[in-house]
Amino acid sequence: MARPRAFDEAEVLEAAVDCFWSQGYEATSVRDLAAEMGITGASLYNAFGDKRALYELAFDRYVRAGVHDRIARLEDLPPLEAIETFFAEVVENARADPARKGCFLVNATLELAPHDPEFRGHVMDVLDAMQAFFRRQVEKGRALGVVTRSGAADEVAGMLLGQLLGLRVLSRVDPSPERLNGMLRPLFALLRAPPQGDGTAPP
Repeated sequence: MARPRAFDEAEVLEAAVDCFWSQGYEATSVRDLAAEMGITGASLYNAFGDKRALYELAFDRYVRAGVHDRIARLEDLPPLEAIETFFAEVVENARADPARKGCFLVNATLELAPHDPEFRGHVMDVLDAMQAFFRRQVEKGRALGVVTRSGAADEVAGMLLGQLLGLRVLSRVDPSPERLNGMLRPLFALLRAPPQGDGTAPP
């Protein structure tokens, strides 16, 4: 009969997220992980497999809380508010990150995804989910007449995703709200539909 685990799996996985997030995949050793998680190396292997398997679990945990839960929470807001709140939370997270760890997703995209086809697929699934969220908000905003009709909805969503990733990279160098919000103001201005009666032809 298998012995019950002598640790809280959610708690130690969160510790693994913090360890990988702070140091990256390559620089993090199994010894580092075991020390951060408060378990032995043997317990780590028995519970989670090797370092690569644990990294994927940590990545999935981060994505669930940092991306999918946020999308679900913002989905039913008015479309412009949903988009702006998504970005505002990213700016706030950057401001509250004195270690300048950046975004685990972006870090993984740069470090592992180019060299690991399987993991690249996981990253693309997350990026696609974010772009789909932005596309839904653009389409809803156009139906309400509050989002510009310039450009295909998926291309506008791709622009928003690109700006988001750039914002997260820049935040590792300069997370000041002044700089980050300064990047976003013209983006949001481009996103808004022109006022009615300005001579713009209807769609």
